[in-house]
Amino acid sequence: MPKGLIDVHHHFWPAALSNFEKEHDLKLGYELPQENFPWSPEVSISFMNQSGIDTTILSFPALSTGKVSEENRALARQNNVEMAKACKENPGRFGFFAHMPYLFDTEGVLAEIAYALDELKADGVAISSSYGAGLEAKYVGNKVFEPIWAELNSREAVVFLHGTQTPSSNTHPDPTLGIPMVQVPNETFKAASSLVVTSTKRKFPDVKIILSHMGGSMPFLSPRIAAGAYYMGCSLTPEEIIADFKSFYFDTALSAHETTLITMESFITPDRLLFGSDFPAASKDMISWYTENMKDFYAQKPNQYENVAYRNALKIFPRLETTGK
Repeated sequence: MPKGLIDVHHHFWPAALSNFEKEHDLKLGYELPQENFPWSPEVSISFMNQSGIDTTILSFPALSTGKVSEENRALARQNNVEMAKACKENPGRFGFFAHMPYLFDTEGVLAEIAYALDELKADGVAISSSYGAGLEAKYVGNKVFEPIWAELNSREAVVFLHGTQTPSSNTHPDPTLGIPMVQVPNETFKAASSLVVTSTKRKFPDVKIILSHMGGSMPFLSPRIAAGAYYMGCSLTPEEIIADFKSFYFDTALSAHETTLITMESFITPDRLLFGSDFPAASKDMISWYTENMKDFYAQKPNQYENVAYRNALKIFPRLETTGK
């Protein structure tokens, strides 16, 4: 029986987030599709129904800004409660990756992991590629975050890792270099490299990490890291580093095209690729273009198409078998 898509890259976008962007005058060099806002679960369901998506896993957009505070903990809790509410009110249509407090707040993060996974029944947690700004910024493989990875590993948790909206060294913002288009994918690559080169990925192998946007530039740059990691203090062999890069999961959001899909076929095993849309940050037309690319690419490989469309996600989120799939 044909099945609909499972979308693992779909954002929860509360009104407070739009207000935050206005208050902080965030300039991304990219204009969000206004027809998707103000966002609500109903807006997502309308898009899903038009796009053949059965279930989406919601996640709060990646932000590296913040500070350790009770207010920051409360914001994460509020977002998680709201996402859990959307799941309860729309059975089978939504799951969610829990929003974490500022990751330097180890105590707060560990408490929220427990509450979100045990009480709210989140499908996993979402984290950003790095936290802090300037010289204070640290990528997620940094040793300071090890207690968090240890807890996630003990739970065999799923982690959705998204690149942060971090300005590059180029003129900012540049109308031809929008941060979500050119910088976020590189941030995802840097986060993956951080996890591999520090051996964090190898030390905590039971965490299932999904990299947004097919890992950004990582599939192309992983050999560069493999050869040069020794000179960055890494004791792993190039072959071990490549193996660790291949052990991530990847979503197709804003990435599915013949060129990238051919690369992924040569880089990872077929069970590692998952469908993603990036709604509401991307328009319906943008998402449709990538989805049609994916369908065309797998036109002669229907089994592989179904793996990417929903079967691979069901292996990671088996509860979906009994809640709408």
